[in-house]
Amino acid sequence: MDALGDYVIDAEVGRGGSAVVYRAHHASDSTGPVALKVLDAHHRDDVHVTRLRREFDFAKAAEHPHVVTVYDCGPGWLSMQLITGGTATNLPSRELRLSALAQIADALDHVHALGIVHCDVKPTNILVSEPFSPAGAILVDFGIARSLAHEGTHQMTHVEASLPYAAPEVLHGHPPSAASDEYALACTTVELLLGAPPFHTHTAMALVDAHLNSPVPKYSHRVEWVPRAFDSILAKAMAKSPDLRYQSCAEFISLVTRAIG
Repeated sequence: MDALGDYVIDAEVGRGGSAVVYRAHHASDSTGPVALKVLDAHHRDDVHVTRLRREFDFAKAAEHPHVVTVYDCGPGWLSMQLITGGTATNLPSRELRLSALAQIADALDHVHALGIVHCDVKPTNILVSEPFSPAGAILVDFGIARSLAHEGTHQMTHVEASLPYAAPEVLHGHPPSAASDEYALACTTVELLLGAPPFHTHTAMALVDAHLNSPVPKYSHRVEWVPRAFDSILAKAMAKSPDLRYQSCAEFISLVTRAIG
């Protein structure tokens, strides 16, 4: 593939389950490189094309310094901000990871205020600029995001969220909410700071059972630098009931930063 719409393909930079991401540039100007996400040949059906369009629409509506900027959308493709630093797991220090988490928490609170739930918060959906300081962390992939106004009361027929980060209420089939994103952010925080998400099991069924029934892990007794306050902060952010979690993602990350920063 050499061109798509008004874009000229430069190189492939990533490949996912249903799409390929290319580095590209607009044929008619010199505004700089973009990322071009293109559905592969096996996923150009109505379901995936509609999902890609929804991804574009939600990201466009959620304009924010730490939400990916999208530019254009066509049948089976979209163009967006090119982010070159990889995922947040590439950040070399705890301090930078806490900074990235604070930026993503602010972005999530912003999209929640707009009535949007991201529904897929996880480390691979947090990209970082290189160098980190100019743009920081960027929340990407609104492919399974939901509008609270249009879909908030609809029972979910199947779970699309990534299981290591899925909130209990989502696994029960209830509509996701801002609190569901907070739960996922809490799981992401554990992974970025401690190396693995809170629950890791050998089967998907066991992982679902852990989210639904297992107590939130405590880390202060097994990781020297983790204070006991972190355990209680995490327990609230990962409460089984969404009503018991923090009122905002920023509040949660602020408390984490204060406890261990």
